[in-house]
Amino acid sequence: MTTSNLIGEYECRLDEKSRIILPSALKKQISSDARDKFVINRGFEGCLVLYPDDVWQEIAKKINRLNLYMRDNRKFVRAFYNGATELTLDSQNRLLLPKSLLVFANIEKEIILFAYSDRIEVWNKATYQQLLSKEPEDFAELAEKVMGKQERTESTDDLP
Repeated sequence: MTTSNLIGEYECRLDEKSRIILPSALKKQISSDARDKFVINRGFEGCLVLYPDDVWQEIAKKINRLNLYMRDNRKFVRAFYNGATELTLDSQNRLLLPKSLLVFANIEKEIILFAYSDRIEVWNKATYQQLLSKEPEDFAELAEKVMGKQERTESTDDLP
C-alpha cells in the first residue's frame, strides 16, 4: 500500500540540532511500507517537500524513465534531485533536516507541515501565512480554471 491521502496542517519547531518531531497524527497516516523512511528535497514556491519512502520510490521510477539525451529532461532531473536527502525517523520520531535545505526554504525555527495527497510540504511559518493571505481573493477563479472543465460524475453531482 502506498501513502496517498495525507491531510492536515501542523505547526512544529526546529530544535537546536535542526530536528523536528513528526506529529503523531501525521505519522499515523503514513503507510507502513514507508518504514519510517523519507526523502526531503526542494519544492515549489520556496518550500521543501517531504516524501514518505514508498511515494519517493514511485516518483523516482517515473523520473528514471525520462530520456536523458534530451536537454530539458536533464535540466529537470538535476533540478528535481538537487538537495534530495534520505531521512529516517529516530526513536523519538524526529527528523534531522539538512541545513542547506533549511537555508533554501528560509526556515529558522517555526515550521508548518502541510500534508496533502502523498506528500508533506515543509514551510517557513511566515512564508506559509503570507502565501495563504493571498488565497481567498483568487481561489474561486483558480478553482474554475483547474476544476471547471472536469466532467461531472455521479459522485460530484451531490456536492454543493
